[in-house]
Amino acid sequence: MTRHWLGAALLSCALAVLLGAVAQAQTLVLKGGRVYASPDATPVSNSVVVTSAGVITAVGRVEEVQIPPDARVIDCSGKTIVAGFWNSHVHFTEAVWRDAGNAPAAPLTAHMQEMLTRWGFTTVWSLGSNPSDSLALRRRVNSDEILGPNIFLVGSIFPKDGRPAYLPDAQIPEAATPERATEMARYYLQIGLDGIKLFTGSYKGEDKPVVNMDAAVARAAVDIAHAHGRPVFAHPQNTAGIEAVIAAGVDVMAHTVARQPGYPPEQLARFKQQGIALTPTLSLFAKLPVPPEIAARIVDNIVGQLKSFSENGSTVLFGTDVGYIQLYDTTLEYELMRRALSERQILASLTTNPASYFKATKKGRVEKEFDADLVVLDGDPIADVTNLAKVAYTIRAGKVIYQKP
Repeated sequence: MTRHWLGAALLSCALAVLLGAVAQAQTLVLKGGRVYASPDATPVSNSVVVTSAGVITAVGRVEEVQIPPDARVIDCSGKTIVAGFWNSHVHFTEAVWRDAGNAPAAPLTAHMQEMLTRWGFTTVWSLGSNPSDSLALRRRVNSDEILGPNIFLVGSIFPKDGRPAYLPDAQIPEAATPERATEMARYYLQIGLDGIKLFTGSYKGEDKPVVNMDAAVARAAVDIAHAHGRPVFAHPQNTAGIEAVIAAGVDVMAHTVARQPGYPPEQLARFKQQGIALTPTLSLFAKLPVPPEIAARIVDNIVGQLKSFSENGSTVLFGTDVGYIQLYDTTLEYELMRRALSERQILASLTTNPASYFKATKKGRVEKEFDADLVVLDGDPIADVTNLAKVAYTIRAGKVIYQKP
């Protein structure tokens, strides 16, 4: 399947970022660090990365690159420089984000750092939030009023009678028919959201059955999104929800499935054939309030799914469901992913995989003429994957949006 949803959503966001960066007009230099141009590249030590107007203008060894005299120089000796991280599953639903269009900027920047930028995220997909808050938040981030990542937003659609047990008081946008799903998908895209999220399985509680979305309803929303060049994410809860993902032509599974031990060969074949990606959110399931023996069994299941999915050659995207959960620290997610993937594969899930999958052709690598979205780490992530959580600087469009105290 050919994917082509960069289009207006990513372009408009990129233009806003670029215009903000040009207004700042600062040249930033990272000097003396070890650079991984991409996850599979050989690291280059004692390097210089020069950025200007939001773009990387030079990368090379110290003796090869001339540093502009007016540049701000950050000493990165002993540190590692990689491309900015993507978190492909977050939420802006915590109380701090309410009335984000009018709330004071300083506490919003502080929480953005606690939740996202101190962990290296320069681009995020918010998979469900109040559009009146999240659209305003994005506008303020893009104008540099609030320091934060590039933000992409989706609108959610639940199945009929699909209110999940963990959202007892929320207003749930349900679609009982394909016609209603079509109407909702059109509305979300018209108000400026960048994609759709379908709850192909909705958890009603331990003593109740999962409510699954009919594949025809899911397909109607997918057709609208794809007609506009936008991606569709799905939240499956069981095997039936996964089958709806496949039948409807969904692009990204936003979770693994806790109770299913691995994926059968038939599902793996369809994932590969249809280009379906996976955001595993392993730490979400590892922290469920269940007895330890059940938690261990769930982790074995989801790690097994991630391993078979990756070995099948399908795209893995990093994501944590942060904002719904308050586990901001990404260390556990990296540790769990390492049970199924190599360090380089995990770095790819943060950088080159999402950049390629979402057609962000100037992101995901530390190369000349790429966007100056960068992370400076205190250690080498290929030597120890938990170093991915040890962030010294997060840089978006050539501007420092987080600096370790």
